[in-house]
Amino acid sequence: MNSIPTNSTTNSTTTANININVNINVRPQPGENAPYYDRYISLVPSNDVLAALDEQRRQTLLLLSGLAEADGDLRYAPDKWSLKEVIGHLNDTERIMSYRALRISRGDATPIEGYEQDDYVRNSPFARRPLADLIEDYIAVRRATVSLFRNLDEAAWTRRGVANKCEVTVRALAYIIAGHELHHRKIIEDKYLK
Repeated sequence: MNSIPTNSTTNSTTTANININVNINVRPQPGENAPYYDRYISLVPSNDVLAALDEQRRQTLLLLSGLAEADGDLRYAPDKWSLKEVIGHLNDTERIMSYRALRISRGDATPIEGYEQDDYVRNSPFARRPLADLIEDYIAVRRATVSLFRNLDEAAWTRRGVANKCEVTVRALAYIIAGHELHHRKIIEDKYLK
């Protein structure tokens, strides 16, 4: 039986008149994700990934608010993505990781293919979209992500599936999403908006 290990703090959520106690204060354990993703998971300071995702939305909006349209075209080096492309990449990756989490949380055992981030950016309309539209897209994606994870039952958090030829849990995917954003937010702060 899949269950989240017991911890002293739980978050109680009522969904459709069903009280679900979901322990959201347990970080992914070794073996819940490919080692590559440890670098993202380690960036998430909180053991409450739902609170971290929600707080990130506020912090990222503060960071991006007030930017001029021309700021969206900034590149810190000629071969690097523009700020608009970074935001678009964050949105794409969050959608993909959330889709993986949805399928795995529902017990779908079908292996999920990988994706090539550079191809996604190269074939995207990000450079032609207004910066404000990409930020609005970020808000919509993050709200959908938080809603997905907030409404999972306890068993779903530790369900395992295969994505990009590697085993991963739903819990690890939530932390990967949060850590991936923190990784790119630091790059935005240090290289684009310094």
